Amino acid sequence: MKISILHTLAASLLSTAALAKTVEFDWNVTWVTVNPDGLKSRQVVGINNQWPLPEVHVDKGDRVIFHVHNQLPKHNSSIHFHGLYQNGTNAMDGPPQVVQCPIPPGASFTYDFKVEQNGTYWYHSHVSGQYPNGYRAPFIVHDKDAYFADKFDEELTWTFSDWYHEVTDLLLPKFLSLYNPSGAEPVPQNLLFKDSMNTSVAIKPNTTYLIHLMNIGALGSVYFWIEDHDFEIVEVDGVYTEPTKADKLYITPAQRYAILLKTKPKTDKNYGIVSVFDSTMFDVIPDDLVLNQTNWLEYNANAPHERVILDVESSEDIEAFDDFNLVPHDRRELYPEPDQEIVVDVIMNNLISGKNYAFFNNITYTAPVVPSLYTVFSAESDEQANNPAIYGEYTNSFVLQHMDTVQLVLNNADSGNHPFHMHGHEFQLIHRSEEYDDDDPQEFDPEDHPPFPEIPMRRDTVFVRPNGNIVLRFRADNPGVWLFHCHIEWHLEQGLALTLIEAPTQLRKHQSIPASHYEMCAAAGVPSAGNAAGNTKDFLDLTGQNAQEDELPAGFTLKGVIALIVSIVSALLGVGFIAWYGVDDSEPVGHIPIPSM
Repeated sequence: MKISILHTLAASLLSTAALAKTVEFDWNVTWVTVNPDGLKSRQVVGINNQWPLPEVHVDKGDRVIFHVHNQLPKHNSSIHFHGLYQNGTNAMDGPPQVVQCPIPPGASFTYDFKVEQNGTYWYHSHVSGQYPNGYRAPFIVHDKDAYFADKFDEELTWTFSDWYHEVTDLLLPKFLSLYNPSGAEPVPQNLLFKDSMNTSVAIKPNTTYLIHLMNIGALGSVYFWIEDHDFEIVEVDGVYTEPTKADKLYITPAQRYAILLKTKPKTDKNYGIVSVFDSTMFDVIPDDLVLNQTNWLEYNANAPHERVILDVESSEDIEAFDDFNLVPHDRRELYPEPDQEIVVDVIMNNLISGKNYAFFNNITYTAPVVPSLYTVFSAESDEQANNPAIYGEYTNSFVLQHMDTVQLVLNNADSGNHPFHMHGHEFQLIHRSEEYDDDDPQEFDPEDHPPFPEIPMRRDTVFVRPNGNIVLRFRADNPGVWLFHCHIEWHLEQGLALTLIEAPTQLRKHQSIPASHYEMCAAAGVPSAGNAAGNTKDFLDLTGQNAQEDELPAGFTLKGVIALIVSIVSALLGVGFIAWYGVDDSEPVGHIPIPSM
């Protein structure tokens, strides 16, 4: 009997291996010019002179190889495969100065890993402000063994994204500027659906579709629904859920859903696919910004395509499904009491330059000289690699021990809604508070909170409400160096990130960095060994590390900063006018020339 079981198991493994395949991509990253909203042409980052970028569709168990050639003349590059855990392949995760050196202009880099997950993902650059420049697209992992595999007839992939008419090279300096002391984020000009507008999606009647939904934008969360249609949620962020009926979703940047939609039997009418910006995420609403967009579920190309008129005064009145109520299909129970707890407070504040930054526990993430993963491998001992000090004072690094249960408590003392994403993991969301007033932010109280759910929802991106708090719990079962950060791209640029140095002893023992990656560091001129400062002789000597700016002098407030800036600007303008007046050759009005002698 034992021999029979072993033979059966071996045959099953061989069958699975035979079905898996290697999918290889050769991508040239270049600038291309596009005009997706029909209002203004602009440059975006394209692949093989194509935009929108190619969607990636693979099967669970496939090996994927991406040969990336950076042909951007003046910009570094990278790719992060958002939501993929990279278990055993931490070096392929993508963020420069975290797990790799940036890909400099003219260089090539290979990402090579196996996909052991299923569901809805996407890929994007993790270089400063680059994915709002169009460097992002879906990455779908098909699973023939999904519990709902026999419940749908066809698949669709829909993306939502805010759209800017200017490249981020122009937007970022204006955003991180002493002339923007409040940190008001750039407001987009439009809301795209499938990287376009006024789009009709032709469908068949009496057909069930599996639709992959994702927000690949940089700032705006989106409310989504289909006029006069309900649907079932079956997946969030790669985690299968118990089928759950809903009619409206709230999708933050970086979140994904998969839904089952059964179409109607009649084809006499088309229905609006509605997407509405969450207006509370914008400091101002320009007169020309249309917050709600209609695309169409097209049953009949000859029937009218009518725009959906909202029956609410603002997006704040839209009632969407609460993802906290989802239940994972595997019904994994609440993880046990944590072995380690990390508590972080979110604030936005100004530093000495007058620029507005974002902070976890008064630290705004500042990239190290040496990528943190390379610091793990170049440390002289396991003991040294387990010392968080060597990863720098400004990387917000926390060392986790292998297989520990970790609880992350996040207190948001900011008036904004923040979507937080964890690399390398899904987590259980076990608590999320309500929104609180600006003058009364609420920290999580471990002695006074609703009971944690017995079977919590899991995902890799979740939002915290203004002035509220969330509690996440996960298992440190994936050795590596992983970012946890706000996925509003402007807030990441402000420094709203921390680093999880997970199980460095096991990481050093079982993984390695490919030789070609070290060659990339040499090409980019980035040190590949040493502590956060690049010191290889004394890992506790952080002299020369990259550091955040100094704090404002005691007593300065935002109003004081603004007043100071206005005074400086006024003074500079005054000096400028005096200088201009002094060199002006024209005769001032009423001036009487003095005769020469």
